[in-house]
Amino acid sequence: MMPSKLPRAGRRGNSVLEFTLVGIPMIFLLISTFEMARGMWIYPTLVNSVKMGARSASAPGRLCAASRHTCTVTVAQVAAQVQKGGIGPDPTQLSLTFTTQGVTPVSCFLSNCPSNSSGCPVPAGYSIGNAFENGATYPLTSMISRLCPGSFSLGTMGTVNLPASSRMGIQF
Repeated sequence: MMPSKLPRAGRRGNSVLEFTLVGIPMIFLLISTFEMARGMWIYPTLVNSVKMGARSASAPGRLCAASRHTCTVTVAQVAAQVQKGGIGPDPTQLSLTFTTQGVTPVSCFLSNCPSNSSGCPVPAGYSIGNAFENGATYPLTSMISRLCPGSFSLGTMGTVNLPASSRMGIQF
């Protein structure tokens, strides 16, 4: 006759086995959910901030309407609007590109753009009707990839580049 229940000593280790089979996949599922939520928060923030930067360069304000030849928009001014519009992305990794028709694009990271006082875009391309394009790229690195052993030697594994751009015509 078999006993209906194992003695207490025979059930040792069941909790560890159950946690291993169920708990660890649940932890990765929870972390994955947070990572998706973080990506879904950063991307619209990035798009909004790029749009704010393009808007500030395309219509610099009513004070520039009276004397548009002396009113230039600088890289620092547009970068300040981009930074004001998006608080989520890391400024040391957010790469910005400013482009106007017929002018060489200006690129910088958001962390060093505020020190750039050059014209943005270069005044030769800053005329009514020309298009101004503000682009950004942000590398979103997954926290799960950082938990993997040897992840620092893997380079860009677990990184997704989030692109954003906004193109507007220069108003005045």
